[in-house]
Amino acid sequence: MGSWRNSSSGKILWMIITPLVLILGFMALKKSNWGIGFVNYSYNPWGSSADDNSAAKGPVSSENFGGSLLDWRWKAVDGDGDGGGGEISQPPSSSSSSLSPIALEEDMDMQQPVFAMDQDDNFTGTLNGSDIFIRTNETYDPPSSTGIQRNFSGLDKLEASLMQARAAIREVISQNQINDPDYTPYGPIYWNASVFHRSYLEMEKRFKVYVYEEGEPPIFHNGPCKSIYAMEGNFIFQMETTKLFRTRDPNKAHIFFLPMSSTMMVRFILERGSRDHWRPMKRTVKDYVDLVASKYPFWNRSLGADHFIVACHDWGPELSKAVPDLFTNSIRAFCNANTSEGFKPSKDVSIPEILLRDGTMKGIVGGPSPRQRSILAFFAGGVHGPIRPILLEHWENKDPDVQVHKYLPKGVSYMDMLRQSKYCISPSGYEVASPRMVEALYTGCVPVLIKDHYVAPFSDVLNWKSFAVIVSVEDIPNLKKILMGISTRQYLRMQRRGKQVKRHFEVNYPPKRYDVFHMILHSVWLRRLNARIRGNN
Repeated sequence: MGSWRNSSSGKILWMIITPLVLILGFMALKKSNWGIGFVNYSYNPWGSSADDNSAAKGPVSSENFGGSLLDWRWKAVDGDGDGGGGEISQPPSSSSSSLSPIALEEDMDMQQPVFAMDQDDNFTGTLNGSDIFIRTNETYDPPSSTGIQRNFSGLDKLEASLMQARAAIREVISQNQINDPDYTPYGPIYWNASVFHRSYLEMEKRFKVYVYEEGEPPIFHNGPCKSIYAMEGNFIFQMETTKLFRTRDPNKAHIFFLPMSSTMMVRFILERGSRDHWRPMKRTVKDYVDLVASKYPFWNRSLGADHFIVACHDWGPELSKAVPDLFTNSIRAFCNANTSEGFKPSKDVSIPEILLRDGTMKGIVGGPSPRQRSILAFFAGGVHGPIRPILLEHWENKDPDVQVHKYLPKGVSYMDMLRQSKYCISPSGYEVASPRMVEALYTGCVPVLIKDHYVAPFSDVLNWKSFAVIVSVEDIPNLKKILMGISTRQYLRMQRRGKQVKRHFEVNYPPKRYDVFHMILHSVWLRRLNARIRGNN
């Protein structure tokens, strides 16, 4: 064999055979299920509404792929051992070419993205609809005449990693439940517990976030960790101090965090006497994005699609309009998740509004057993917005079972009233967000949501109808009838499920697995999984 290879004819033949072997090997790799990431699966990332012109902005392909990780439809399984449940989402027909988000409550226009699955169990996408397919300004070596990609850029490798994560999530369909020494998601509080669990583990394994270091406090890298806007500053602080997900190398990041605080802008930049009080704050947002876009290549290559912001102030959505690509392309994590104000569940993230008076959960967690709660329903709060006046008109001082107050009597504790109540009412004020939902979960009270155009926090994973009551504004006069119509057995189920789901809304220092910090990141992770970013030829 050695003498043959050393001969002149042998050398020529060997030079011909070796490239052919390499070519066949690369072609086999490209056709394998693992995939490098050059598959053209794509869709309109901002919905299929005919009047949504924002989707046309930017270099975005709009071919249908058929489904994504945010919009599988799964049958919810009652896994808490009581034989109840019944929150079932029927899978779509196989003839459907694209999947739209399922509403948790059609009468309330709660357009929630949920897990979905085709009837034949074929996983066609990622945890809503289809993948965002974005051509970037980054270039890479074009394929040769043989169709082989010779060199892979850092972006290609990141996308290949995300494809592996999608494949791992896909495989959980045919696997047994995953063992987790800390916590194993189960039961109907999730659209699909096993899929969420695998997705969460893949996030822990792979997800890397780059935090821009430009900008000075207090507007940047700062935020309130006390008050009703506490989640804004809390997340910024945790993101910048935790070592679990942050990378100092932007070339290794799957996503980029813009650490600016809308609350601090309102506090320090707002010109209250100006006719255009938005202008200086929006200029600050634009200047910051322009700064990072000029210093780094990452914003321009994706038009902001792999960037995200977090804001709990009501004005956060309006400030994001300062940069069209930030509003249209970027992932916006908002407490004020109002679909009537441009919130897109397929792209944006709803986060909980949590009132932390001293920056911690001290004194606001825990309550008596359900059988020791003597009040049917409770609400106390200021009169603002269109819904609360209706609630007060029908129920204030009208029925001892439905305790509705504009102001609590002197000496009556708000937290004690929550703990004495079976159901705690959470109506919208001027904006849709309210800390009352989380206060109810903290104290063992079943939340009653009365909101229009609201996307509930983490509803890409959580089935709110399994642990909360959702009432339309039109049904406020029938509130007592609706709550009295819920059987004791079903109430106990919801209360028990609320205690289970509470861990996803807890604020911890440092963060703990599956708590609110990790759940916010997981929602961002899901939307990044749904974005397929690639370079131009």
